[in-house]
Amino acid sequence: MRFLVFIRYFIEFFLYKIVFVILNLFSRKFSKNIFSYSFMLLGRLSKYNKIAKNNCKIVFSDFSDKEITKIINNSWKNLGKNLYELNNLKKLIDDKNAIKILGLEKLKKIKKENSPVIFFSIHSGNWEICVPILDKSGFNIGAIYRHINNVFFDRYIFKKRTDSLKTKNSFYTPKGKLSAKEILEGVINNKNIFLLVDQKDSAGTLINFFGRKVKTQTGFLKIARKYNLKIIPMRNIRLPDNTLQITFEEPLDHSNDNISDDKKMLEINAIVERWIRESPENWFWQHKRFN
Repeated sequence: MRFLVFIRYFIEFFLYKIVFVILNLFSRKFSKNIFSYSFMLLGRLSKYNKIAKNNCKIVFSDFSDKEITKIINNSWKNLGKNLYELNNLKKLIDDKNAIKILGLEKLKKIKKENSPVIFFSIHSGNWEICVPILDKSGFNIGAIYRHINNVFFDRYIFKKRTDSLKTKNSFYTPKGKLSAKEILEGVINNKNIFLLVDQKDSAGTLINFFGRKVKTQTGFLKIARKYNLKIIPMRNIRLPDNTLQITFEEPLDHSNDNISDDKKMLEINAIVERWIRESPENWFWQHKRFN
Protein backbone atom coordinates (compact mmCIF):
# COMPACT_ATOMS: atom_id res chain seq x y z
CA MET A 1 0.00 0.00 0.00
CA ARG A 2 2.81 2.43 0.90
CA PHE A 3 4.48 1.71 -2.43
CA LEU A 4 1.27 2.52 -4.31
CA VAL A 5 0.90 5.79 -2.40
CA PHE A 6 4.53 6.59 -3.21
CA ILE A 7 3.88 5.96 -6.91
CA ARG A 8 0.75 8.14 -6.80
CA TYR A 9 2.68 10.98 -5.19
CA PHE A 10 5.40 10.67 -7.82
CA ILE A 11 2.86 10.77 -10.68
CA GLU A 12 1.15 13.84 -9.17
CA PHE A 13 4.45 15.68 -8.91
CA PHE A 14 5.59 14.55 -12.36
CA LEU A 15 2.36 15.85 -13.94
CA TYR A 16 2.79 19.16 -12.11
CA LYS A 17 6.28 19.57 -13.56
CA ILE A 18 5.09 18.63 -17.06
CA VAL A 19 2.34 21.25 -16.85
CA PHE A 20 4.95 23.91 -16.06
CA VAL A 21 7.13 22.86 -18.97
CA ILE A 22 4.14 23.53 -21.24
CA LEU A 23 3.07 26.76 -19.49
CA ASN A 24 6.58 28.20 -19.78
CA LEU A 25 6.02 28.34 -23.54
CA PHE A 26 3.52 31.16 -22.98
CA SER A 27 3.56 34.55 -21.21
CA ARG A 28 3.54 34.56 -17.41
CA LYS A 29 0.20 36.38 -17.19
CA PHE A 30 -1.52 33.99 -19.61
CA SER A 31 0.00 30.92 -17.93
CA LYS A 32 -1.00 32.06 -14.43
CA ASN A 33 -4.61 32.68 -15.51
CA ILE A 34 -4.86 29.30 -17.26
CA PHE A 35 -3.34 27.49 -14.29
CA SER A 36 -5.58 29.23 -11.73
CA TYR A 37 -8.75 28.62 -13.74
CA SER A 38 -7.85 24.95 -14.29
CA PHE A 39 -7.08 24.60 -10.58
CA MET A 40 -10.50 26.05 -9.77
CA LEU A 41 -12.23 23.53 -12.06
CA LEU A 42 -10.36 20.61 -10.47
CA GLY A 43 -10.95 21.99 -6.98
CA ARG A 44 -14.70 22.11 -7.52
CA LEU A 45 -14.64 18.37 -8.22
CA SER A 46 -12.70 17.52 -5.07
CA LYS A 47 -13.99 16.66 -1.58
CA TYR A 48 -12.46 19.89 -0.30
CA ASN A 49 -15.00 21.98 -2.19
CA LYS A 50 -17.75 20.83 0.19
CA ILE A 51 -15.52 21.56 3.19
CA ALA A 52 -14.84 25.06 1.83
CA LYS A 53 -18.54 25.79 1.25
CA ASN A 54 -19.51 24.55 4.72
CA ASN A 55 -16.84 26.77 6.29
CA CYS A 56 -17.99 29.75 4.27
CA LYS A 57 -21.62 29.23 5.31
CA ILE A 58 -20.57 29.34 8.97
CA VAL A 59 -18.88 32.70 8.49
CA PHE A 60 -21.41 34.19 6.07
CA SER A 61 -24.64 32.54 7.19
CA ASP A 62 -26.77 35.20 5.46
CA PHE A 63 -25.12 34.74 2.05
CA SER A 64 -26.91 33.00 -0.82
CA ASP A 65 -25.55 29.78 -2.37
CA LYS A 66 -24.53 31.82 -5.40
CA GLU A 67 -22.50 34.23 -3.27
CA ILE A 68 -20.86 31.35 -1.39
CA THR A 69 -19.96 29.59 -4.65
CA LYS A 70 -18.40 32.77 -6.04
CA ILE A 71 -16.20 33.17 -2.95
CA ILE A 72 -15.04 29.55 -3.04
CA ASN A 73 -14.37 29.61 -6.80
CA ASN A 74 -12.18 32.69 -6.32
CA SER A 75 -10.46 31.01 -3.39
CA TRP A 76 -9.57 28.06 -5.65
CA LYS A 77 -8.25 30.47 -8.27
CA ASN A 78 -6.11 32.19 -5.65
CA LEU A 79 -4.67 28.82 -4.58
CA GLY A 80 -3.87 28.06 -8.20
CA LYS A 81 -2.06 31.38 -8.55
CA ASN A 82 -0.13 30.65 -5.35
CA LEU A 83 1.00 27.29 -6.66
CA TYR A 84 2.00 28.88 -9.96
CA GLU A 85 3.94 31.66 -8.20
CA LEU A 86 5.71 29.15 -5.97
CA ASN A 87 7.53 27.86 -9.03
CA ASN A 88 9.14 31.31 -9.39
CA LEU A 89 9.04 32.47 -5.76
CA LYS A 90 12.55 33.95 -5.79
CA LYS A 91 11.76 36.07 -8.88
CA LEU A 92 8.44 37.13 -7.34
CA ILE A 93 10.20 38.45 -4.22
CA ASP A 94 12.57 40.48 -6.40
CA ASP A 95 9.78 41.93 -8.55
CA LYS A 96 9.08 45.43 -7.18
CA ASN A 97 5.88 45.70 -9.21
CA ALA A 98 4.41 42.44 -7.94
CA ILE A 99 4.37 43.23 -4.22
CA LYS A 100 3.09 46.33 -2.46
CA ILE A 101 3.97 46.98 1.20
CA LEU A 102 1.95 49.26 3.48
CA GLY A 103 2.85 50.27 7.03
CA LEU A 104 6.56 50.54 6.34
CA GLU A 105 6.90 53.22 9.02
CA LYS A 106 5.82 50.64 11.62
CA LEU A 107 8.33 48.14 10.25
CA LYS A 108 11.16 50.69 10.40
CA LYS A 109 10.27 51.57 13.98
CA ILE A 110 10.32 47.89 14.98
CA LYS A 111 13.68 47.41 13.32
CA LYS A 112 15.17 50.41 15.17
CA GLU A 113 14.17 48.91 18.51
CA ASN A 114 16.42 45.91 17.68
CA SER A 115 14.38 43.51 19.79
CA PRO A 116 12.78 40.24 18.62
CA VAL A 117 9.08 40.32 17.72
CA ILE A 118 6.42 37.86 16.60
CA PHE A 119 4.85 38.46 13.18
CA PHE A 120 1.58 36.70 12.48
CA SER A 121 -0.52 36.29 9.37
CA ILE A 122 -3.03 33.83 7.89
CA HIS A 123 -3.44 31.63 4.82
CA SER A 124 -4.56 34.51 2.64
CA GLY A 125 -3.26 36.10 -0.56
CA ASN A 126 0.07 34.37 -1.15
CA TRP A 127 1.34 33.60 2.34
CA GLU A 128 4.57 32.15 0.93
CA ILE A 129 5.93 35.68 0.37
CA CYS A 130 5.76 36.70 4.05
CA VAL A 131 8.96 35.12 5.37
CA PRO A 132 11.18 36.04 2.38
CA ILE A 133 9.84 39.63 2.43
CA LEU A 134 10.68 39.95 6.14
CA ASP A 135 14.09 38.40 5.51
CA LYS A 136 14.68 40.81 2.62
CA SER A 137 13.68 43.70 4.90
CA GLY A 138 16.47 42.86 7.34
CA PHE A 139 14.61 40.70 9.88
CA ASN A 140 16.13 37.34 10.84
CA ILE A 141 13.12 35.02 10.89
CA GLY A 142 12.32 31.61 12.30
CA ALA A 143 9.17 30.09 10.78
CA ILE A 144 7.38 26.83 11.56
CA TYR A 145 5.76 24.88 8.74
CA ARG A 146 3.80 21.66 8.41
CA HIS A 147 5.01 18.78 6.26
CA ILE A 148 2.64 17.86 3.44
CA ASN A 149 1.85 14.23 2.69
CA ASN A 150 3.35 14.14 -0.80
CA VAL A 151 7.08 13.86 -0.08
CA PHE A 152 8.01 15.12 -3.57
CA PHE A 153 5.96 18.30 -3.19
CA ASP A 154 7.18 18.66 0.42
CA ARG A 155 10.85 18.69 -0.64
CA TYR A 156 10.11 20.89 -3.65
CA ILE A 157 8.24 23.51 -1.60
CA PHE A 158 10.90 23.53 1.13
CA LYS A 159 13.61 24.17 -1.47
CA LYS A 160 11.61 26.98 -3.11
CA ARG A 161 11.10 28.59 0.31
CA THR A 162 14.75 28.42 1.35
CA ASP A 163 15.98 29.52 -2.09
CA SER A 164 13.83 32.66 -1.81
CA LEU A 165 15.66 33.86 1.32
CA LYS A 166 18.28 36.55 0.84
CA THR A 167 20.29 35.66 3.95
CA LYS A 168 21.33 32.53 5.82
CA ASN A 169 20.11 34.02 9.09
CA SER A 170 16.45 33.09 8.57
CA PHE A 171 15.17 29.53 8.66
CA TYR A 172 12.17 27.23 8.30
CA THR A 173 11.63 24.45 10.82
CA PRO A 174 9.04 21.63 10.51
CA LYS A 175 6.38 21.44 13.19
CA GLY A 176 7.39 18.91 15.83
CA LYS A 177 9.35 18.39 19.02
CA LEU A 178 12.44 20.23 17.79
CA SER A 179 10.64 23.24 16.29
CA ALA A 180 9.79 24.84 19.66
CA LYS A 181 13.42 24.44 20.78
CA GLU A 182 14.75 25.98 17.55
CA ILE A 183 12.33 28.90 17.74
CA LEU A 184 13.23 29.61 21.39
CA GLU A 185 16.94 29.45 20.59
CA GLY A 186 16.23 31.87 17.75
CA VAL A 187 14.54 34.37 20.09
CA ILE A 188 17.46 34.16 22.53
CA ASN A 189 19.78 34.91 19.59
CA ASN A 190 17.70 37.96 18.58
CA LYS A 191 15.75 36.24 15.79
CA ASN A 192 12.08 37.00 15.12
CA ILE A 193 9.18 34.57 14.79
CA PHE A 194 6.67 34.27 11.96
CA LEU A 195 3.43 32.31 12.39
CA LEU A 196 0.24 31.55 10.48
CA VAL A 197 -2.43 31.47 13.19
CA ASP A 198 -5.67 30.66 11.37
CA GLN A 199 -5.64 26.87 11.19
CA LYS A 200 -6.62 24.13 13.61
CA ASP A 201 -4.08 23.01 16.20
CA SER A 202 -5.11 19.62 17.59
CA ALA A 203 -3.10 20.25 20.75
CA GLY A 204 -4.35 23.82 21.04
CA THR A 205 -6.82 25.62 23.29
CA LEU A 206 -10.53 26.06 22.58
CA ILE A 207 -10.93 29.72 21.57
CA ASN A 208 -13.89 31.50 20.02
CA PHE A 209 -13.56 32.00 16.26
CA PHE A 210 -16.52 33.26 14.22
CA GLY A 211 -18.82 32.27 17.07
CA ARG A 212 -17.47 28.73 17.49
CA LYS A 213 -15.03 27.24 19.95
CA VAL A 214 -12.16 25.79 17.91
CA LYS A 215 -8.73 24.35 18.70
CA THR A 216 -6.27 27.24 18.42
CA GLN A 217 -2.51 27.56 18.88
CA THR A 218 -1.63 29.80 21.82
CA GLY A 219 1.87 28.58 22.70
CA PHE A 220 3.51 31.55 21.00
CA LEU A 221 1.76 33.86 23.47
CA LYS A 222 3.66 32.26 26.35
CA ILE A 223 6.88 33.08 24.49
CA ALA A 224 5.65 36.65 23.88
CA ARG A 225 4.92 37.12 27.58
CA LYS A 226 8.12 35.49 28.86
CA TYR A 227 10.43 37.46 26.56
CA ASN A 228 8.30 40.61 26.33
CA LEU A 229 7.90 40.32 22.55
CA LYS A 230 5.60 42.59 20.58
CA ILE A 231 3.11 40.84 18.29
CA ILE A 232 2.83 42.32 14.80
CA PRO A 233 -0.26 41.68 12.61
CA MET A 234 0.93 41.16 9.02
CA ARG A 235 -1.99 41.20 6.63
CA ASN A 236 -1.47 39.64 3.21
CA ILE A 237 -3.98 39.84 0.34
CA ARG A 238 -4.11 39.59 -3.43
CA LEU A 239 -5.59 42.65 -5.12
CA PRO A 240 -7.87 42.40 -8.20
CA ASP A 241 -4.94 43.24 -10.50
CA ASN A 242 -2.97 40.30 -8.97
CA THR A 243 -0.64 42.60 -7.03
CA LEU A 244 0.18 41.09 -3.63
CA GLN A 245 -0.25 43.55 -0.78
CA ILE A 246 1.26 43.24 2.69
CA THR A 247 0.10 45.59 5.46
CA PHE A 248 1.86 45.86 8.81
CA GLU A 249 -0.73 46.85 11.39
CA GLU A 250 -0.39 48.26 14.91
CA PRO A 251 1.72 46.07 17.25
CA LEU A 252 0.02 44.20 20.08
CA ASP A 253 1.52 44.01 23.55
CA HIS A 254 1.30 40.95 25.80
CA SER A 255 3.36 42.00 28.80
CA ASN A 256 0.36 42.65 31.06
CA ASP A 257 0.05 39.73 33.49
CA ASN A 258 -3.63 40.56 34.05
CA ILE A 259 -4.50 39.54 30.46
CA SER A 260 -4.57 35.77 29.94
CA ASP A 261 -3.26 34.04 26.81
CA ASP A 262 -6.83 33.05 25.91
CA LYS A 263 -8.03 36.65 26.11
CA LYS A 264 -5.12 37.88 23.98
CA MET A 265 -5.86 35.15 21.42
CA LEU A 266 -9.45 36.39 21.24
CA GLU A 267 -8.03 39.80 20.31
CA ILE A 268 -5.87 38.21 17.61
CA ASN A 269 -8.79 36.14 16.31
CA ALA A 270 -10.85 39.34 16.03
CA ILE A 271 -8.16 40.73 13.71
CA VAL A 272 -8.14 37.51 11.69
CA GLU A 273 -11.95 37.59 11.41
CA ARG A 274 -11.80 41.17 10.13
CA TRP A 275 -9.25 40.21 7.47
CA ILE A 276 -11.38 37.27 6.30
CA ARG A 277 -14.63 39.25 6.22
CA GLU A 278 -13.02 42.07 4.22
CA SER A 279 -11.31 39.78 1.67
CA PRO A 280 -13.09 36.39 1.78
CA GLU A 281 -11.93 35.33 -1.69
CA ASN A 282 -8.32 35.49 -0.43
CA TRP A 283 -8.69 32.99 2.41
CA PHE A 284 -7.94 29.27 2.35
CA TRP A 285 -11.43 27.93 3.06
CA GLN A 286 -10.54 24.32 2.21
CA HIS A 287 -9.09 23.56 5.68
CA LYS A 288 -11.29 21.82 8.29
CA ARG A 289 -11.16 24.79 10.66
CA PHE A 290 -14.46 24.30 12.46
CA ASN A 291 -14.30 20.52 13.09
